[in-house]
Amino acid sequence: MSSEELDLHKSLKKYFGFSQFKGLQEEVIRSIVGGHNTFVIMPTGGGKSLCYQLPALIAEGTAIVVSPLIALMKNQVDAIRGISEDHGIAHVLNSSLTKNEIKTVKEDITSGVTKLLYVAPESLTKEENAEFLRSVKISFLAIDEAHCISEWGHDFRPEYRNLRSIIKRIDDSIPIIAVTATATPKVQEDILKNLGIQNANTFKASFNRPNLYYEIRPKTKDVDSDIIRFVKQNEGKSGIIYCLSRKRVEELAQTLQVNGLKAVPYHAGLDAKTRVRHQDEFLMEDVDVVVATIAFGMGIDKPDVRFVIHHDIPKSIESYYQETGRAGRDGGEGHCLAFYAYKDIEKLEKFMSGKPIAEQEIGHALLQEVVAYCETSISRRKFILHYFGEHYDNETGEGGMLDDNMRFPKKKHEAQDELLSLLKVVQGTNEIYKSKDIVFTMLGKENAIISSHKTHEQPFFGSGSARDKAYWHALLRQAIVAGFIRKDIETYGVVKLTDKGHNFIKNPESFMMADDHIFDENTDNTIVSSKGIAETDKQLIALLKDLRKKEAKKLDVPPFVIFQDPSLNDMAIKYPITLEELGSVHGVGDGKAKKYGKPFLKLITQYVEENDIVRPDDLVVKSTGANSGLKLYIIQNVDRKLPLDDIAAAKGKDMNDFIKEMEAIVFSGTKLNIDYWIDDLLDEDQQEELHEYFMEAETDKIEAALEEFDGDYDDEELRLYRIKFMSEVAN
Repeated sequence: MSSEELDLHKSLKKYFGFSQFKGLQEEVIRSIVGGHNTFVIMPTGGGKSLCYQLPALIAEGTAIVVSPLIALMKNQVDAIRGISEDHGIAHVLNSSLTKNEIKTVKEDITSGVTKLLYVAPESLTKEENAEFLRSVKISFLAIDEAHCISEWGHDFRPEYRNLRSIIKRIDDSIPIIAVTATATPKVQEDILKNLGIQNANTFKASFNRPNLYYEIRPKTKDVDSDIIRFVKQNEGKSGIIYCLSRKRVEELAQTLQVNGLKAVPYHAGLDAKTRVRHQDEFLMEDVDVVVATIAFGMGIDKPDVRFVIHHDIPKSIESYYQETGRAGRDGGEGHCLAFYAYKDIEKLEKFMSGKPIAEQEIGHALLQEVVAYCETSISRRKFILHYFGEHYDNETGEGGMLDDNMRFPKKKHEAQDELLSLLKVVQGTNEIYKSKDIVFTMLGKENAIISSHKTHEQPFFGSGSARDKAYWHALLRQAIVAGFIRKDIETYGVVKLTDKGHNFIKNPESFMMADDHIFDENTDNTIVSSKGIAETDKQLIALLKDLRKKEAKKLDVPPFVIFQDPSLNDMAIKYPITLEELGSVHGVGDGKAKKYGKPFLKLITQYVEENDIVRPDDLVVKSTGANSGLKLYIIQNVDRKLPLDDIAAAKGKDMNDFIKEMEAIVFSGTKLNIDYWIDDLLDEDQQEELHEYFMEAETDKIEAALEEFDGDYDDEELRLYRIKFMSEVAN
């Protein structure tokens, strides 16, 4: 090892206590120490900040670090002060300082004590600061969160755009280090161009986080109860739930608390004291869950966040990547669950309508990528890495099976002819259309752009009309990931053929297309844990534990001697009812099954019968019917013609939840005669009108009925009538 290498390792040990560099850190630091412009793209948790902190500590002079958030600067300054006896080793220079504090900062820099000066871009534009910095020795300028420079970045800050001219005013010869945790090829190009450092040494770490499990579920009206169920299944684990609005953050945090979960809200509208308190409670594990807007987490370095839930889909893949990246930083389990409904995307598009056209174009392009990610049926990991310009192979790549699409693959079908038609349309329209216009051309639908280019007169116009819009969008996305076409950077997503695409047109070959997810309100998604198995049946586990206790008392042994917890958990997934099946349960061999198994098999058999549980041969997933006791109670009391609101109140349910229970009973084939209630609610003509509607409707969805009657009936009236209708007509 050369003396220079030895020195770097010595410095690493001396300042940070590490004996080894992580990933690309050492190469990056050599580049900076060598005085080169350097560009670092390194995912969250990869040790980005050390890349400029260590060189700053060993170089002559002061390094300027530009950072977008005061909280982030403060965290880093505290961390650096923690490794040095000299308080002045790191300072912040921003608008929150008093005159005296500014004086101290300047004195420490002049005397050579300060190695790192953290500033917001706005502070650099002040003439007196620029003048002062011109008079002292600057080692280099580091730009943290460099994606803020690019308007294609998810976190664009206009003031970051002027950094180049600011640097010129201070000293044009100092090396520039730009660091970011998320940057697509588009954004990378933009950063280098804007800073004028196209010659920079570029270092790009892999964006793959192999320990994270990615999952998308349809967002239904019951999203709160889905989240509560998930959090309860992960009780005692730390998690973050992201919502887009402050109001939603407050409501959801309250709902979780009411359901006995330790949760706190976090958003920019709370006063600073409360924010700090909630953040500390989370770090110190006094609470398990923080419900937050994206204002949370920028400075959080909690290694053991076990799940990140997106109640609302973010505005870009970069945001999603950065927010999910807060899970599993210690390399342990990290479950990233997002709830998706296209309605949310439309809401986000509405928010953009007041912005300048160029900004809207970018916003829409970023949102469409999010839609593609949610609806795709290919590997989610592959999709994300492809988005960041990284090749990934599912077969050989780390973490290949850790996402819902890989665990539960969608069916595939041969789409060679369709892909050929699609690529020919891209070629025939001279590669000037965006995805939407290509799909319109395939379907034979005109719009202003298609008319102006006379595309509707071409022979291929409408060549794909046998398929629907969703199909062509899905194929387009899969063709991009497979490398037949690409979206152009400069022109807001115009689709171009690649060499591979041109070759396919000349020599078509087999192309297997996966069926995309269809997300609608009624999609039934089995709950899947991060291990990819159906979740355990909590009710059955409680019964099994009771039985284990009794059996243990009888035999005078500790309960775990009979069966350990993981074995009971597995029984509550597989529902074994024979000795042979019990023998295949985790941690139970034939001997143990014979010795202790009989009473457990008896209990499970009875439980399966009472709860109408469907047992597939290989793996058993419980059907979530209304539990039998409640079901019986409702049926008996409806038979006695008791007022529905009284029945609901007796079971502590509000009307909405009570109707859900009745729907579960009726939809599973049991009659409920609620005429006595309906007759009070709706007159004869109204009932006749609704009967006719449901007889002829294509769907029994309440949204469709609400739209059809346009305010004549409310949600509750329609749902109750649907129960009557299903009882009479379907059961």
